[in-house]
Amino acid sequence: MGRLENNNVIVTGGARGIGRAVCELFAREGAAVAVTDIVDDEGQDLVETIKDAGGNAAFWHLDTSSEENVEQALSEVSDRLGGINTLVNNAGISGTNKPTHQIETEEWDKVIQVNVKGVFLCTKHAVPYMQKDKGGSIINLSSIYGLVGAPDLPAYHASKGAVRLMTKTDALLYAGDNIRVNSIHPGYIWTPLVAELAEASGQGVDDFRRQLDDKHPIGHVGEPDDIAYGALYLASDESKFVTGSELVIDGGYTAQ
Repeated sequence: MGRLENNNVIVTGGARGIGRAVCELFAREGAAVAVTDIVDDEGQDLVETIKDAGGNAAFWHLDTSSEENVEQALSEVSDRLGGINTLVNNAGISGTNKPTHQIETEEWDKVIQVNVKGVFLCTKHAVPYMQKDKGGSIINLSSIYGLVGAPDLPAYHASKGAVRLMTKTDALLYAGDNIRVNSIHPGYIWTPLVAELAEASGQGVDDFRRQLDDKHPIGHVGEPDDIAYGALYLASDESKFVTGSELVIDGGYTAQ
């Protein structure tokens, strides 16, 4: 029996990178997985991949910054799967890389809408389903930059710090409902998005990756599965005494 048998899971931003790895791993461990994203073709392709491997998955288009879309999608997911036991708030964007005084208000708001409001809205509408089922697990993807600073991406760092404290607040609010809320703080993970940034950097993919590798005492960047296995632990009953916690998976980055 898999570690997530009888667990209905919704993953935001599930079509690519870390979200994709979470969906595939959770399905292998027996979960029924709702893959949600704004990239419909890639989401549908992932669902077919999971089904071909014998897993149970379906896709929903989901813009996490739209309350109407969130409410409708979660209702449909619950009806289709028979409830929602686990929510993985993974959807996020990096935003523009400018000093704070040069960022346009619209650029700032776009990041906050997805990275903070999206976590709020999905949590808001998932909690009642979990309360009905007498428990659940909410896993929020923050970042090492929800713990430490860096001289870039001000809106992104602000958003991930917000997610860290939102996690702790909700852990306390819903502990009595047996709903656990935890955050994951990845270091640099080699995802398709990062690979695209490397290709566009002008310095070459290998040099770009070596620079990222050097930031981590363990000597290399992480892979999406490194984060997916942490999420698996937090979704499973193995973490039944864990809530309001920060799971740091960063190759030693924040230990420096």
